[in-house]
Amino acid sequence: MLKPSRPTASHGPAFRLGWFLGRLIVWFLALSVGLVLIYRFVPPPVTVTMLADPSGFSKDWTSLGEIDRNMVDAAIAGEDAKFCLHNGFDPVAIEKAFVRNRQGGRIRGGSTISQQTAKNVFLWQGGGYLRKGLEAWFTLLIETLWGKRRIMEVYLNVAETGIGTYGVEAGAQRYYNKPALHLSPVEAARIAAAFPQPKVRAVNGATGFTRRHGNAIAARIGTVRGAALDGCVYR
Repeated sequence: MLKPSRPTASHGPAFRLGWFLGRLIVWFLALSVGLVLIYRFVPPPVTVTMLADPSGFSKDWTSLGEIDRNMVDAAIAGEDAKFCLHNGFDPVAIEKAFVRNRQGGRIRGGSTISQQTAKNVFLWQGGGYLRKGLEAWFTLLIETLWGKRRIMEVYLNVAETGIGTYGVEAGAQRYYNKPALHLSPVEAARIAAAFPQPKVRAVNGATGFTRRHGNAIAARIGTVRGAALDGCVYR
């Protein structure tokens, strides 16, 4: 079988550009798949979001077995009730967010926990079509190569839980002076309530919307467990 020749001076600019882009795509695919496979077994050491945080960052990687089930169920109740049911994307939530955002006001997302994990681990914060496209690619990869339990484990270790605080273990220690293994439903719910806006939503002394949202999440924890909406994490 003949191999594609490298571009030479005799090739036109279109050929040289196509050859370069083809190589770039192959390298990107190989590196992205390789990195996802590594992080299936190895904790991500740091993320772009952590490095870019002007307040610095505090984190403490903790295996899922050392995180209270209340925290897992609070994350599902507050962020992604269909976590165990979808393949990484929730079309209904995305459509609702699109409609709300067209009406103006505060921009809301329809991202699943899988999408948030892909963004937090491999990409950067902010919008844009490039970031969204890469987020979709990495979401497909982690759904295929990690599975739900690993996605939840990584999410709860990289999600920002306060100013300069990343992961629920660091959050539990900061706010409650206890490990994430011993969080009560209310404590876990208040951490989950801060996930969308961790720099402005106070976990301790929460008031207004944050307090109400946290109470609502705490009330739904029993529903998540009773309906086995966390069944893909605890089998």
